[in-house]
Amino acid sequence: MNTAKQLVETIKEGIQEKKGSNIVIADLSEIDGTIAKYFIICQGGSPSQVEAIAESVGDFCRKKLGEKPVNVAGLGNDQWVAIDFVDVLVHIFQPEVRQFYDLEHLWEDAKLTTVPDVM
Repeated sequence: MNTAKQLVETIKEGIQEKKGSNIVIADLSEIDGTIAKYFIICQGGSPSQVEAIAESVGDFCRKKLGEKPVNVAGLGNDQWVAIDFVDVLVHIFQPEVRQFYDLEHLWEDAKLTTVPDVM
């Protein structure tokens, strides 16, 4: 059984593999009534990059941890993809869509960790 923290780390690696940027990890584990323990928010600069990041996250989690998401929403619309691993929700946005939804402010009670971009 993998821990949520292992899953977060593996998802982060999958995002970084495809040069996903502005990664923010919201730790919701101390907040009552949340739908997950962690939210991971990131962005890709084009529709094809958003899709590539989503594929990479799925591949990394399957190969390293044997984990598959319970649901993936938004594939094909190329603006935003949500990947649900139960304890961890991943949101991959194009920049303007991310700005519109502003999930970081929605979870401002959470402990937010910003991950430096990989060059």
